[in-house]
Amino acid sequence: MGLHIGDIVPRKEISFADLKGKVIAVDAFNVIFQFLSSIRQPDGTPLMDSKGRVTSHLSGLFYRNLALLKEGIRLIYVFDGAYHPLKSKTHALRQEAKDKAREAHATAVADGDFLEAGKYARQLSSVSEQMLDECKQLLRAMGIAVYQAPGEGEMQCAELVKRGDAWAVASQDYDAIAVGGSRLLQNLTLAKTRKTASGVVYIAPELITYVDTLQTLELDSDQLICLAILVGTDFNPGGVRGIGPKKALSLVREKKYPVAIFEELVAQGKCDFDWSEIFTIFKQPHVSKEPVVWPKYDRKKILALLVEEHEFSTERVGKQLDELEAVMREQKQKTLF
Repeated sequence: MGLHIGDIVPRKEISFADLKGKVIAVDAFNVIFQFLSSIRQPDGTPLMDSKGRVTSHLSGLFYRNLALLKEGIRLIYVFDGAYHPLKSKTHALRQEAKDKAREAHATAVADGDFLEAGKYARQLSSVSEQMLDECKQLLRAMGIAVYQAPGEGEMQCAELVKRGDAWAVASQDYDAIAVGGSRLLQNLTLAKTRKTASGVVYIAPELITYVDTLQTLELDSDQLICLAILVGTDFNPGGVRGIGPKKALSLVREKKYPVAIFEELVAQGKCDFDWSEIFTIFKQPHVSKEPVVWPKYDRKKILALLVEEHEFSTERVGKQLDELEAVMREQKQKTLF
């Protein structure tokens, strides 16, 4: 669900040339779930091998990351650890939405409306432990670092940026900015368009920085966290009733201090959650200090997982790997020179 502050944060469009040689930290779960939801047949059926095992996640990870690696971008995929108890309401809302989609899907199938059934089938995706394990195997074989967070993956991504192990966080959410991540990248894909509810829209990589966000909104770090809590986070979905981003910004600027911002809302019964506990989650995120371990590229392991195990096209995968290796040789030569 994330923070709904996209309308008020400053951003600028950048090119992939600007990212060459940069290390980007990626919130793994969100990306994998996106691939499972979007890479499907017209009737909503995910890609599968002959044994009925879903392969949409592997296809998405392989081809998307190949394109980024060819652009000279290095990647760290960060995996979630244990969920914070306060996220239980968010998970309940997601499950409720999935249950409704399941009912609508069954109705569409019964009516023979397979186009409508496909739309709802995309909302029924789930990520299993086996899928996560396969994703980690593939990423490591591609030379992409895999990092295990003790808690929230996106907050760990922000930590990697703050300590200099990564240049930016890649995410469509804004948690990394609220927690103090220096740079947030959105639309990290070579696709030029994206389908939305209102139609197809043009997209390009966009950069949001922590410093520009604070300066433009005229807030300090604590006030930005308060703004996030007011509009709603995964720890308090929906935020404070009746307060959107612009109203929240005005309130934070007026009251200035966290206690002053929330005390009147609590007294009025509008704030029905412990704002201070959520404030602490963002102020002191549960993150790991372990170093990043960079694995070695391994063509044989990639082919074993994709071609031998899951029946991907030998010719197509091999051609893509040949192109990647050519780029890697060129980069190595330039480094040696």
